Amino acid sequence: MKKERTFVMIKPDAVQRGLVGNIISRFERKGIKLVAMKLASVSKELAEKHYEIHKDKPFFEPTVEYITSSPVVAMILEGNNAIEMVRGMMGATDPQKADVGTIRGDFGQFIGRNIVHGSDGPDTAEFEMNLWFKPEEIANYTRIDEGWLSE
Repeated sequence: MKKERTFVMIKPDAVQRGLVGNIISRFERKGIKLVAMKLASVSKELAEKHYEIHKDKPFFEPTVEYITSSPVVAMILEGNNAIEMVRGMMGATDPQKADVGTIRGDFGQFIGRNIVHGSDGPDTAEFEMNLWFKPEEIANYTRIDEGWLSE
């Protein structure tokens, strides 16, 4: 297993619905370490940079409008195979197709309000972490339970 970092954004719908603590708690209980976090009002410029890969798709503008409509919680999480593990915990992008027990399956109803975003691979994670956080905003520490999480 390789230790890696990934970017996660708790989206405006989850912030407005008071789900932030529950979502973070799920990651922490799984043994994934929180190394950076901030509540942010997202500028149009930042939202457009974040979603620039989708610039030519019909959902680009509505997504930018949605992400800038209310604060989000931006985080960097760290753990063994963190990208894959976090994506599995989030569930399918469309909450109607997400399994019960996943974040989207438990809290989401529609793809346009799907609660949370997580990087889909190492390159995306690196891009998103650098876009949202400065190096000095990322904590390097050892959690007391890390030795008990893997062989």
